[in-house]
Amino acid sequence: MAACDNAGMKPKAILFDLDDTLWPIAPVIAEAELTLHAWLAEHAPGVTRHFTIEQLRLHRNELAAARPELHVDLGALRRAGLEAAFAHAGEDARHVDGAMQHFIAARNAVTPYDDVLPGLLKLQHQILLGTISNGNADLEVIGLAHHFKVSLAAGAFGRAKPDPSIFLAACEALGVQPHEAVYVGDDLKLDVEGAQRAGLRAVWLNRSGSDAHLAAGIQPDAICSTFEELLAWLEEQLAE
Repeated sequence: MAACDNAGMKPKAILFDLDDTLWPIAPVIAEAELTLHAWLAEHAPGVTRHFTIEQLRLHRNELAAARPELHVDLGALRRAGLEAAFAHAGEDARHVDGAMQHFIAARNAVTPYDDVLPGLLKLQHQILLGTISNGNADLEVIGLAHHFKVSLAAGAFGRAKPDPSIFLAACEALGVQPHEAVYVGDDLKLDVEGAQRAGLRAVWLNRSGSDAHLAAGIQPDAICSTFEELLAWLEEQLAE
């Protein structure tokens, strides 16, 4: 675990990334896209005759490259991809709403890492908690919303990490200064570097034990592999 450069400065708030920080997301998205394709085969079969799951994903990536404004709202990006696929296949666009509802429900069927809920229960009695995400997870549906005082999603806010404005807005909503907040996330560029550039301390939640930060030239204020290590680091900061 790396030492914090701001030792002695007691944090008043911790903000979390969601996907791949509180739960693994890749298997959830893979399953959601699989079940969406099955739903489309029943309700809009022309789409599945023209597009495999991989082709829909490739087309969505091409759309994202052509329309960078959609990077801020992944839900809007997926909808735009489906609308284009429906149009290409000559399917009734009214089914796009149903397709999106199906995908979002499946996308929110996440399972938090085993250490997350016990960790949040301990943290919420010690410090203000919030979240900042570039994704479109629904904490109310997932059942974790009550742990956090503030939750900002890029799609609703209009700016995405690593833009400093979303970090600063979350701090303002929590009533703390950036230097009084800690951001915890799995992505070195979006989470660690983004938070630090906004004036927050940043903890890299590195569950895999990777040393990618060395090649990236990014120095987190702390590196934790579990919520237990995060709690131990926080106790050190609060005790100083």
